[in-house]
Amino acid sequence: MTSLDAAFLGLPREAEGPVFREPWEAQTFALTLALHRAGVFPWSEWAAMLAEEIKRAQAAGDPDTGATYYRHWQATLERMIVAKGLSNARTIDRYSSAWAQAAHRTPHGTPIELAPKDF
Repeated sequence: MTSLDAAFLGLPREAEGPVFREPWEAQTFALTLALHRAGVFPWSEWAAMLAEEIKRAQAAGDPDTGATYYRHWQATLERMIVAKGLSNARTIDRYSSAWAQAAHRTPHGTPIELAPKDF
């Protein structure tokens, strides 16, 4: 078993692989794996940073029911991207805010499209 396989032991799974409740969870998962496989970071570094993120959230009152797991994964991915110099926190916050604004105005079931006014 590889360290990557061991990291996924606690994830909800089906025979084909992990189970995600929302598309963004799968996208965050896939982006993380793609960056790891591209050599941006070793899996041990990712696992340590994710563990830090989860401990920080638990200390702040996260009930650790599993419902927030991919929020921690997303926060860790954002931290890792900044740590590796791929982007900066300001740019990530800018796009996150733009996405939230676009999502707010988009009717349910319609694809979200970013527009210049979102920035």
